[in-house]
Amino acid sequence: MIVKQMQMTDIVKVPGAKFHPEPASTDEQEELEQSSTMRFGSMKIFSGSASQDLGGEIIDYICAVSEYNIKPGAYFRTVFSNENIFIKLEESVRGKDVYLVQTMASPVHENFMEMLIMIDALKRDSAWRINLVVPYMSYTRSDKKDQPRVPITARLIANMMETAGIDRYMTIDLHAGQIQGFFDVPGDALTAFHLLSDYIVSQMRSGELDDLVVVTTDLGFAKQGRNWAESLGVPLAFVEKRRSGDAESPRALSLIGNVEGKNVLLVDDEVNTAGSVVGAVNVARDYGAKDVLLAFTHPFLTDKAVERLASLNLREIVFTNTLPIAADKMLPNMTVLSIAPLLGEVILRAHEGRSVGALFNE
Repeated sequence: MIVKQMQMTDIVKVPGAKFHPEPASTDEQEELEQSSTMRFGSMKIFSGSASQDLGGEIIDYICAVSEYNIKPGAYFRTVFSNENIFIKLEESVRGKDVYLVQTMASPVHENFMEMLIMIDALKRDSAWRINLVVPYMSYTRSDKKDQPRVPITARLIANMMETAGIDRYMTIDLHAGQIQGFFDVPGDALTAFHLLSDYIVSQMRSGELDDLVVVTTDLGFAKQGRNWAESLGVPLAFVEKRRSGDAESPRALSLIGNVEGKNVLLVDDEVNTAGSVVGAVNVARDYGAKDVLLAFTHPFLTDKAVERLASLNLREIVFTNTLPIAADKMLPNMTVLSIAPLLGEVILRAHEGRSVGALFNE
Protein backbone atom coordinates (compact mmCIF):
# COMPACT_ATOMS: atom_id res chain seq x y z
CA MET A 1 0.00 0.00 0.00
CA ILE A 2 1.06 3.60 -0.55
CA VAL A 3 1.31 5.47 2.71
CA LYS A 4 -0.53 8.74 2.25
CA GLN A 5 -0.86 11.86 4.36
CA MET A 6 -3.64 11.41 6.92
CA GLN A 7 -6.13 14.06 8.04
CA MET A 8 -4.84 16.52 10.59
CA THR A 9 -6.41 16.27 14.04
CA ASP A 10 -7.54 19.27 16.06
CA ILE A 11 -4.64 20.84 17.90
CA VAL A 12 -4.23 23.62 20.41
CA LYS A 13 -2.28 26.63 19.19
CA VAL A 14 -0.51 28.62 21.87
CA PRO A 15 -0.28 32.33 21.09
CA GLY A 16 3.15 33.86 21.50
CA ALA A 17 5.06 30.59 21.91
CA LYS A 18 8.78 31.37 22.19
CA PHE A 19 9.84 29.21 19.28
CA HIS A 20 7.57 31.00 16.79
CA PRO A 21 9.86 32.50 14.17
CA GLU A 22 10.51 36.08 13.24
CA PRO A 23 10.64 36.89 9.53
CA ALA A 24 14.08 36.34 8.05
CA SER A 25 16.21 39.48 7.98
CA THR A 26 17.59 40.96 4.77
CA ASP A 27 21.03 39.55 5.58
CA GLU A 28 19.54 36.11 6.16
CA GLN A 29 17.66 36.26 2.86
CA GLU A 30 20.84 37.22 0.98
CA GLU A 31 22.78 34.44 2.70
CA LEU A 32 19.99 32.02 1.76
CA GLU A 33 20.04 32.99 -1.89
CA GLN A 34 23.83 32.76 -2.08
CA SER A 35 24.44 29.54 -0.18
CA SER A 36 21.46 27.44 0.90
CA THR A 37 20.09 26.54 -2.49
CA MET A 38 23.59 25.73 -3.69
CA ARG A 39 24.45 23.42 -0.80
CA PHE A 40 21.40 21.17 -0.77
CA GLY A 41 18.92 19.88 -3.28
CA SER A 42 15.17 20.41 -3.00
CA MET A 43 13.44 19.42 0.23
CA LYS A 44 11.52 16.17 0.58
CA ILE A 45 9.63 14.97 3.67
CA PHE A 46 8.67 11.35 4.30
CA SER A 47 6.47 10.31 7.22
CA GLY A 48 6.85 6.86 8.75
CA SER A 49 3.90 4.74 9.83
CA ALA A 50 4.03 6.07 13.39
CA SER A 51 4.07 9.75 12.37
CA GLN A 52 1.60 10.14 9.51
CA ASP A 53 -0.51 12.81 11.23
CA LEU A 54 2.47 14.71 12.60
CA GLY A 55 4.29 14.58 9.27
CA GLY A 56 1.24 16.02 7.55
CA GLU A 57 1.05 18.87 10.06
CA ILE A 58 4.74 19.66 9.54
CA ILE A 59 4.27 19.84 5.78
CA ASP A 60 1.21 22.06 6.20
CA TYR A 61 3.20 24.42 8.43
CA ILE A 62 6.15 24.66 6.03
CA CYS A 63 3.86 25.33 3.07
CA ALA A 64 2.00 28.00 5.07
CA VAL A 65 5.06 30.01 6.14
CA SER A 66 7.33 29.57 3.12
CA GLU A 67 7.24 29.48 -0.66
CA TYR A 68 7.96 25.76 -0.73
CA ASN A 69 5.25 23.57 -2.26
CA ILE A 70 5.96 20.25 -0.60
CA LYS A 71 4.05 17.04 -1.15
CA PRO A 72 4.32 14.07 1.24
CA GLY A 73 6.93 11.57 0.13
CA ALA A 74 5.26 8.42 -1.24
CA TYR A 75 6.45 4.91 -0.51
CA PHE A 76 5.15 1.36 -0.51
CA ARG A 77 5.23 -0.61 2.73
CA THR A 78 4.23 -4.16 3.44
CA VAL A 79 4.95 -6.84 6.03
CA PHE A 80 5.54 -10.36 4.77
CA SER A 81 4.24 -13.51 6.47
CA ASN A 82 7.63 -13.97 8.13
CA GLU A 83 7.21 -10.50 9.75
CA ASN A 84 9.86 -8.93 7.52
CA ILE A 85 9.16 -5.30 6.61
CA PHE A 86 9.54 -4.26 2.97
CA ILE A 87 9.86 -0.63 1.86
CA LYS A 88 10.00 0.76 -1.67
CA LEU A 89 10.22 4.47 -2.44
CA GLU A 90 7.61 5.52 -5.01
CA GLU A 91 9.66 8.51 -6.18
CA SER A 92 13.30 9.44 -6.66
CA VAL A 93 15.20 11.25 -3.91
CA ARG A 94 18.48 11.52 -5.77
CA GLY A 95 20.26 14.73 -4.82
CA LYS A 96 17.50 15.85 -2.43
CA ASP A 97 17.57 17.08 1.16
CA VAL A 98 15.36 14.42 2.76
CA TYR A 99 13.64 14.58 6.15
CA LEU A 100 12.25 11.34 7.57
CA VAL A 101 9.72 11.82 10.38
CA GLN A 102 9.31 8.70 12.48
CA THR A 103 8.68 8.52 16.20
CA MET A 104 9.28 5.40 18.29
CA ALA A 105 5.66 4.72 19.18
CA SER A 106 4.20 1.33 20.02
CA PRO A 107 5.01 -1.18 18.60
CA VAL A 108 8.43 0.31 19.29
CA HIS A 109 10.63 -2.29 17.65
CA GLU A 110 8.54 -2.55 14.48
CA ASN A 111 8.54 1.23 14.06
CA PHE A 112 12.26 1.41 14.80
CA MET A 113 13.05 -1.30 12.26
CA GLU A 114 10.88 0.45 9.67
CA MET A 115 12.88 3.63 10.35
CA LEU A 116 16.20 1.90 9.72
CA ILE A 117 14.93 0.27 6.52
CA MET A 118 13.63 3.57 5.19
CA ILE A 119 16.95 5.26 5.96
CA ASP A 120 18.74 2.54 4.00
CA ALA A 121 16.34 2.94 1.07
CA LEU A 122 16.91 6.70 1.03
CA LYS A 123 20.68 6.26 1.16
CA ARG A 124 20.71 3.71 -1.67
CA ASP A 125 18.64 6.05 -3.83
CA SER A 126 21.40 8.66 -3.45
CA ALA A 127 19.66 11.23 -1.25
CA TRP A 128 21.95 14.24 -0.83
CA ARG A 129 21.35 14.42 2.92
CA ILE A 130 19.23 12.26 5.23
CA ASN A 131 17.78 14.07 8.26
CA LEU A 132 16.06 11.88 10.82
CA VAL A 133 13.26 13.59 12.76
CA VAL A 134 12.49 11.34 15.73
CA PRO A 135 10.23 13.26 18.16
CA TYR A 136 10.34 10.52 20.80
CA MET A 137 13.41 8.32 21.14
CA SER A 138 13.04 5.04 23.00
CA TYR A 139 15.61 3.54 25.37
CA THR A 140 16.89 6.95 26.49
CA ARG A 141 16.53 5.92 30.14
CA SER A 142 19.23 3.32 29.49
CA ASP A 143 21.95 5.97 29.19
CA LYS A 144 24.58 4.68 31.63
CA LYS A 145 25.98 1.50 33.15
CA ASP A 146 24.47 1.84 36.61
CA GLN A 147 24.52 -1.88 37.41
CA PRO A 148 26.93 -4.71 36.65
CA ARG A 149 26.45 -6.52 33.34
CA VAL A 150 23.89 -4.13 31.80
CA PRO A 151 23.97 -2.45 28.36
CA ILE A 152 23.92 1.23 27.46
CA THR A 153 21.07 0.84 25.02
CA ALA A 154 20.71 4.53 24.18
CA ARG A 155 24.23 4.44 22.72
CA LEU A 156 23.33 1.32 20.73
CA ILE A 157 20.26 3.03 19.27
CA ALA A 158 22.36 6.03 18.20
CA ASN A 159 24.95 3.76 16.61
CA MET A 160 22.29 1.86 14.65
CA MET A 161 20.80 5.08 13.25
CA GLU A 162 24.21 6.30 12.13
CA THR A 163 25.14 2.94 10.61
CA ALA A 164 21.88 2.97 8.65
CA GLY A 165 23.01 6.24 7.08
CA ILE A 166 21.62 9.38 8.75
CA ASP A 167 23.53 12.63 8.28
CA ARG A 168 21.65 14.58 10.93
CA TYR A 169 19.00 14.02 13.59
CA MET A 170 16.33 16.02 15.41
CA THR A 171 14.59 14.94 18.59
CA ILE A 172 12.59 16.42 21.45
CA ASP A 173 13.22 16.24 25.20
CA LEU A 174 15.76 13.48 25.55
CA HIS A 175 15.56 11.92 29.00
CA ALA A 176 19.19 12.90 29.61
CA GLY A 177 21.16 15.60 27.81
CA GLN A 178 24.34 13.54 27.65
CA ILE A 179 22.69 11.22 25.11
CA GLN A 180 23.61 13.82 22.49
CA GLY A 181 27.21 12.68 23.00
CA PHE A 182 26.30 9.20 21.77
CA PHE A 183 25.90 10.58 18.24
CA ASP A 184 28.82 11.34 15.92
CA VAL A 185 26.60 13.24 13.48
CA PRO A 186 25.25 16.74 14.16
CA GLY A 187 21.76 17.11 15.54
CA ASP A 188 19.20 19.35 17.19
CA ALA A 189 18.09 18.22 20.65
CA LEU A 190 14.97 20.34 21.00
CA THR A 191 12.56 20.84 23.88
CA ALA A 192 8.79 21.23 24.16
CA PHE A 193 9.25 23.24 27.37
CA HIS A 194 8.41 26.60 25.77
CA LEU A 195 5.28 25.21 24.13
CA LEU A 196 3.99 23.69 27.37
CA SER A 197 4.97 26.58 29.63
CA ASP A 198 3.46 29.18 27.30
CA TYR A 199 0.16 27.31 27.47
CA ILE A 200 0.20 27.44 31.28
CA VAL A 201 1.22 31.13 31.21
CA SER A 202 -1.76 31.90 28.97
CA GLN A 203 -4.07 30.32 31.56
CA MET A 204 -2.44 32.27 34.37
CA ARG A 205 -2.82 35.56 32.48
CA SER A 206 -6.47 34.85 31.73
CA GLY A 207 -7.15 34.36 35.43
CA GLU A 208 -8.09 30.69 35.04
CA LEU A 209 -5.13 29.56 37.12
CA ASP A 210 -3.65 31.26 40.17
CA ASP A 211 -1.81 30.50 43.39
CA LEU A 212 0.31 27.91 41.59
CA VAL A 213 3.22 25.71 42.71
CA VAL A 214 5.33 23.61 40.33
CA VAL A 215 5.97 20.08 41.62
CA THR A 216 8.28 17.54 40.01
CA THR A 217 7.41 13.84 40.15
CA ASP A 218 10.87 13.05 41.52
CA LEU A 219 14.22 14.64 42.36
CA GLY A 220 15.68 13.51 39.03
CA PHE A 221 13.54 16.12 37.28
CA ALA A 222 14.64 18.89 39.66
CA LYS A 223 16.62 20.93 37.11
CA GLN A 224 13.76 21.01 34.63
CA GLY A 225 11.41 21.80 37.51
CA ARG A 226 13.46 24.89 38.33
CA ASN A 227 13.14 26.01 34.71
CA TRP A 228 9.38 25.65 34.99
CA ALA A 229 9.21 27.59 38.26
CA GLU A 230 11.42 30.40 36.94
CA SER A 231 9.46 30.68 33.71
CA LEU A 232 6.12 30.86 35.50
CA GLY A 233 7.41 32.93 38.44
CA VAL A 234 6.00 30.51 41.03
CA PRO A 235 7.44 28.39 43.90
CA LEU A 236 8.86 24.90 43.40
CA ALA A 237 8.43 21.64 45.32
CA PHE A 238 9.74 18.10 44.82
CA VAL A 239 8.31 14.66 45.42
CA GLU A 240 10.82 12.27 46.95
CA LYS A 241 10.41 8.66 45.92
CA ARG A 242 12.22 5.36 45.85
CA ARG A 243 11.79 2.44 43.53
CA SER A 244 10.92 -0.99 44.84
CA GLY A 245 11.92 -4.27 43.22
CA ASP A 246 9.49 -3.53 40.39
CA ALA A 247 11.19 -0.80 38.33
CA GLU A 248 7.80 0.46 37.11
CA SER A 249 6.30 0.75 40.62
CA PRO A 250 8.05 3.60 42.43
CA ARG A 251 6.90 4.49 45.93
CA ALA A 252 6.42 8.18 46.67
CA LEU A 253 7.69 9.02 50.16
CA SER A 254 7.32 12.70 50.93
CA LEU A 255 7.16 16.20 49.54
CA ILE A 256 9.89 18.82 49.83
CA GLY A 257 8.27 22.24 49.74
CA ASN A 258 4.89 23.79 50.51
CA VAL A 259 1.71 23.09 48.53
CA GLU A 260 -0.92 23.58 51.23
CA GLY A 261 -3.94 25.45 49.91
CA LYS A 262 -2.31 25.93 46.48
CA ASN A 263 -2.90 24.66 42.97
CA VAL A 264 -0.22 22.23 41.81
CA LEU A 265 1.32 21.88 38.38
CA LEU A 266 2.93 18.44 38.24
CA VAL A 267 5.65 18.25 35.54
CA ASP A 268 7.59 15.38 33.96
CA ASP A 269 9.11 14.44 30.60
CA GLU A 270 7.29 11.17 29.91
CA VAL A 271 4.30 9.25 31.25
CA ASN A 272 4.27 5.53 30.61
CA THR A 273 2.32 3.60 33.27
CA ALA A 274 1.55 6.75 35.33
CA GLY A 275 2.80 5.05 38.50
CA SER A 276 4.97 8.05 39.41
CA VAL A 277 2.10 10.42 38.66
CA VAL A 278 -0.29 8.57 40.96
CA GLY A 279 2.22 8.65 43.81
CA ALA A 280 3.01 12.33 43.29
CA VAL A 281 -0.64 13.37 43.09
CA ASN A 282 -1.49 11.46 46.25
CA VAL A 283 1.43 13.01 48.14
CA ALA A 284 0.53 16.51 46.96
CA ARG A 285 -3.06 16.08 48.10
CA ASP A 286 -1.92 14.59 51.42
CA TYR A 287 0.06 17.81 51.93
CA GLY A 288 -3.00 19.99 51.31
CA ALA A 289 -2.91 20.78 47.57
CA LYS A 290 -6.10 21.97 45.85
CA ASP A 291 -6.43 21.32 42.12
CA VAL A 292 -3.68 19.34 40.38
CA LEU A 293 -2.67 19.77 36.74
CA LEU A 294 -0.25 17.50 34.88
CA ALA A 295 2.08 18.63 32.07
CA PHE A 296 4.59 16.44 30.22
CA THR A 297 6.09 15.98 26.76
CA HIS A 298 5.85 12.33 25.73
CA PRO A 299 2.49 10.51 26.12
CA PHE A 300 3.61 6.91 25.94
CA LEU A 301 0.37 5.98 27.66
CA THR A 302 -0.32 2.31 28.33
CA ASP A 303 -3.86 1.13 29.04
CA LYS A 304 -2.93 1.03 32.71
CA ALA A 305 -1.81 4.67 32.53
CA VAL A 306 -5.10 5.83 31.04
CA GLU A 307 -7.06 4.01 33.75
CA ARG A 308 -4.91 5.57 36.46
CA LEU A 309 -5.14 9.08 35.03
CA ALA A 310 -8.90 8.77 34.68
CA SER A 311 -9.18 7.87 38.37
CA LEU A 312 -7.11 10.83 39.63
CA ASN A 313 -9.67 13.56 38.91
CA LEU A 314 -7.00 15.96 37.63
CA ARG A 315 -7.99 19.46 36.56
CA GLU A 316 -6.16 19.13 33.24
CA ILE A 317 -3.63 16.85 31.55
CA VAL A 318 -1.45 18.67 29.01
CA PHE A 319 1.02 16.98 26.67
CA THR A 320 2.34 17.12 23.11
CA ASN A 321 1.88 14.93 20.05
CA THR A 322 5.42 13.53 19.93
CA LEU A 323 3.58 10.21 20.07
CA PRO A 324 0.21 9.46 18.45
CA ILE A 325 -2.67 8.88 20.86
CA ALA A 326 -5.58 6.64 19.92
CA ALA A 327 -9.00 8.25 20.23
CA ASP A 328 -10.10 5.69 22.82
CA LYS A 329 -7.25 6.78 25.11
CA MET A 330 -8.21 10.46 25.10
CA LEU A 331 -9.85 11.65 28.30
CA PRO A 332 -12.12 14.72 28.52
CA ASN A 333 -9.52 16.64 30.57
CA MET A 334 -6.66 16.02 28.12
CA THR A 335 -5.18 18.85 26.00
CA VAL A 336 -2.77 18.04 23.15
CA LEU A 337 -0.31 20.70 21.96
CA SER A 338 1.18 20.22 18.51
CA ILE A 339 4.96 20.24 18.03
CA ALA A 340 4.53 20.55 14.26
CA PRO A 341 5.31 24.31 14.13
CA LEU A 342 8.49 23.77 16.15
CA LEU A 343 9.72 20.88 14.01
CA GLY A 344 8.60 22.56 10.81
CA GLU A 345 10.55 25.72 11.63
CA VAL A 346 13.67 23.77 12.59
CA ILE A 347 13.45 21.76 9.36
CA LEU A 348 13.17 25.00 7.36
CA ARG A 349 16.20 26.48 9.09
CA ALA A 350 18.25 23.29 8.72
CA HIS A 351 17.42 23.15 5.01
CA GLU A 352 18.28 26.79 4.45
CA GLY A 353 21.40 26.82 6.62
CA ARG A 354 20.00 29.28 9.17
CA SER A 355 20.49 29.29 12.94
CA VAL A 356 18.20 27.08 15.03
CA GLY A 357 19.38 28.62 18.29
CA ALA A 358 18.01 32.00 17.18
CA LEU A 359 14.51 30.57 17.67
CA PHE A 360 15.17 30.51 21.39
CA ASN A 361 17.33 33.67 21.53
CA GLU A 362 20.44 31.56 21.95
